[in-house]
Amino acid sequence: MKLIIRFCAVALLVFTACKEGKKAEKEVEQIKQEVVYDSFGEKITLDKAITSEELLTKFEGMKAGDTLHIKFASTIKEVCSKKGCWMKLPLGEDKETMVRFKDYGFFMPLDSKGREVVLNGKAFIKETSVKELQHYAEDAGKSKEEIAKITAPKVEYTFEADGVLMKQ
Repeated sequence: MKLIIRFCAVALLVFTACKEGKKAEKEVEQIKQEVVYDSFGEKITLDKAITSEELLTKFEGMKAGDTLHIKFASTIKEVCSKKGCWMKLPLGEDKETMVRFKDYGFFMPLDSKGREVVLNGKAFIKETSVKELQHYAEDAGKSKEEIAKITAPKVEYTFEADGVLMKQ
């Protein structure tokens, strides 16, 4: 009788261990299939992010001085080539937003052009001076001739990010 009880107990443990092993394998496979993101600045999540086209629509309804707290997804068009202290993201076909980072608390990798990102922060309209535009052009590695062509201020769709997720 004791032998039968021992045999049943051992069999139960073996079956349970096999079932847990298969469950763990499935969980590992699901994790591998999930997209992995690098995080910069404050910790944020992917949920409730709007598209860059939806953000453009919101910008078009704003005026200078308006601020909108929002999370959106886009692809990096350009990044500061000196230290990653700003980036430009497209908003539809011919518009873009200039992104800076809250309190210069973090920077993006210099090789992040073309990477998908989700940003959280403040969207607002800003008029940028000629001097500042020339500085950004210099940071982007533009020629002296291109920089000299900047002669008028620019009204920009601007974003101050407090957190960024970048797809690996």
